[in-house]
Amino acid sequence: MDKFTQLTGVAAPLPIINIDTDMIIPKQYLKTIKRTGLGSALFSEMRYKDDGAENPEFVLNKPAYRHAQIIVAGDNFGCGSSREHAPWALLDFGVRCVISTSFADIFYNNCFKNGILPIVVTPEQLNLLMDDAERGSNATISVDLEAQTIKGPDGGTLHFDIDPSRKHTLLEGLDDIAATMKEGPEISAYEQKVNAQRPWI
Repeated sequence: MDKFTQLTGVAAPLPIINIDTDMIIPKQYLKTIKRTGLGSALFSEMRYKDDGAENPEFVLNKPAYRHAQIIVAGDNFGCGSSREHAPWALLDFGVRCVISTSFADIFYNNCFKNGILPIVVTPEQLNLLMDDAERGSNATISVDLEAQTIKGPDGGTLHFDIDPSRKHTLLEGLDDIAATMKEGPEISAYEQKVNAQRPWI
């Protein structure tokens, strides 16, 4: 998993509440177990018309946001079913950070397992960031995970909170398996102790 330390880029504004996982990646794309190739299907029901042509009104089809790495979204992002394909699709498109006032728990957890930073901000902070995002390619947002800050294009800085263990895994680029492997010596020591105490197990 790629490390997340700092990210500066254009943020796409999605001022919609309750963006669920079916909106992020519709059910017909769930047949694959590959983590790649889903970026083209991200938000497909909003990105494309019935004939397959792009919807020019959708934010990610606008020139300023085609390569957005940050999404600023409405409340309760990632609700609905627990599909891990949702963060896979975001990551494959190039999104490394989603900012909202709240996230569904399972989606929030899945983001950390896939190298995406979900940031929870207050409604007032979200309004400021949404205003910045709506300025398009003329304004970039900088996210510093180590400092736990978001810096707007005019220099204003917001602080965000994050669980220290989740912060560590992103900074180090550790998925669940890699994080467990780092505890290898402790695990081996425990297994040896158990084998000595209860050899019949």
